[in-house]
Amino acid sequence: MNKKPDSEIDDIKEKLNEIHRDMRTFIEDSNREHLESILAFVRNDYSNVLEKHLIADVKAGLSKNMVKKCDKLEECRPVFTDMLQKNAALVKQAHVDCDIIDDSRLAFKNLRNGMPYDKCDICFSEASDLFEKQVNLMQSMRIYETKNDTKQDISLLPAQTVIDEVLESLCHAKRFEILKAVSSQSMSFSALSKLTDLRGGNLLFHLQKLSDSGMIIQRHERGDYMITGKGFKVMEGIGDIYSSLAPEEN
Repeated sequence: MNKKPDSEIDDIKEKLNEIHRDMRTFIEDSNREHLESILAFVRNDYSNVLEKHLIADVKAGLSKNMVKKCDKLEECRPVFTDMLQKNAALVKQAHVDCDIIDDSRLAFKNLRNGMPYDKCDICFSEASDLFEKQVNLMQSMRIYETKNDTKQDISLLPAQTVIDEVLESLCHAKRFEILKAVSSQSMSFSALSKLTDLRGGNLLFHLQKLSDSGMIIQRHERGDYMITGKGFKVMEGIGDIYSSLAPEEN
């Protein structure tokens, strides 16, 4: 008997937890070869199920959040679905060229320019959010990197942008605690609540800060929180800095 989709996702979640634990070991040991072998294993063995999960997320998100009373609904939904399903299929690749993602973003932009109503912003926003979730997952899997994912001259760093997108997210002990926790495994809202001793809106505030800065994503509505490629790189950098500042043993 074939497993149900929910059972498959549960199996993936458990395997991802194991993978994240190995990733934590990697952070401690700086063993990049080990990390790459783990991520290759995920791509080869779980990419099909991840693709199915992303496609299910697309169908659920568009069905729930697109404007219902619109004469263009049955025309627009298949277009969004096709674009997002094609993007979801990229998780099966070993590497996703940044030009492919850039072209998809441009296609979304051009599509919006041709939409006739103000309320089209609602549907476009939902489709764009689903697209960015897919891209964030690709970054977390290390199969996609942006053109800006390269080291740059320190003198060229934009101060306010660095503060807003990196430093502010990490300057609060609770947010750092959350980011450190999801570096090793995906975690639910309730699990993070127990970890941080934060409840309801207080925890949601910090999660939103991390999400807005692109450090974490929520896998789907009310789903577990997981670190993004950006968040993992930040924690890698912090680990390297902390290790370099540790006093040398005599």
